[in-house]
Amino acid sequence: MLALRYYGNKDIRLEDIPAPEPGAGEARVRVTHTGICATDIEEWQFGPLWVQHGSPNALTGRQTPLTLGHEITGHVESVGAGVTGIRAGNRVVVHDVITCGTCFWCLRGQQAVCPNMAVAGLSADGGLAKFVVWPADQLVPIPDIVSDEEAALVEPCTVAVRAVRNSGVMAGDTVAVVGAGTVGLLTIQTFRAAGARVIAVDIRDQSLTAAKSLGADHTVNTAGGNVEAELLDLTNGVGPDIVAETAGAAQTPVDAIKWTRRGGTTVLVGIYSATPQMNFNDIVGFERKVVGSVAVGPGDMAAAVEMIGSGRVKVKSLITAKIPLDRAIEDGFKRMLEPEKDVFRILITP
Repeated sequence: MLALRYYGNKDIRLEDIPAPEPGAGEARVRVTHTGICATDIEEWQFGPLWVQHGSPNALTGRQTPLTLGHEITGHVESVGAGVTGIRAGNRVVVHDVITCGTCFWCLRGQQAVCPNMAVAGLSADGGLAKFVVWPADQLVPIPDIVSDEEAALVEPCTVAVRAVRNSGVMAGDTVAVVGAGTVGLLTIQTFRAAGARVIAVDIRDQSLTAAKSLGADHTVNTAGGNVEAELLDLTNGVGPDIVAETAGAAQTPVDAIKWTRRGGTTVLVGIYSATPQMNFNDIVGFERKVVGSVAVGPGDMAAAVEMIGSGRVKVKSLITAKIPLDRAIEDGFKRMLEPEKDVFRILITP
């Protein structure tokens, strides 16, 4: 089968590899759609950052070369011995993070920071291929009301759900979301569903227009002047209760902390290839809380499926293009590199 494989920095290749067979407790999923995430682009250009490279993963025994792709949806084709609850023909989303279940963190419900975790496309073969094999108990059923295309946005929506839960948001809070890309737009909608007033902050008019159409109460263009002054003006001189940074740029986490009100919370969601410098007195002197948010926790993906199915989170407008796997590099990865890229999510259809 054709698969997009990661070998190292700036080295991804379309190759024919054997189709995987499910072992005990596993299912083979015929992939219908896999989204290209900004993390995939970061790994390609600046990695290996998160990709398992140089030593095998503790759970999967795998390292590079690996098949990329962690935003995966498809139809179960076959199952291995001992599988119950999932059968051939089921439409599913791949819960892309698996954890050991036995370490200090897993036993305390903090699976997102399990040191043994494996992630599809990063420490196990992912979904930029015709088939993917995954533990059957880590496949989440898709209701009929959610299309295959929409289901490909469940994984990034799960990132948004995780960030909102980690923020401690309360109904009536004012939240600024810095970065209105795909994850940012999903985070905006999830905060709105939690009862927050949301301000979208971005440098692209296209992103801010999308944010407004998806429920942002206000928008601020970072190219337009003093962002901090605009945020203060929108919050009666106080500042946002929560600032969620989803852009992953070099300066944005520093700005997100500074823009958070005294005593407020900054949630860092982006994946950073640069190492910014900041004055930690901006945290200490104003008693700001800074929270990291990554991967998923128990129930996050099921919540994302429910929110998309109920219409509280809308994803169709975020699908910019659907392209075949044999064009993934030229029309997908390279397009995502363009400085003026006009895309949110590109879906690959193996």
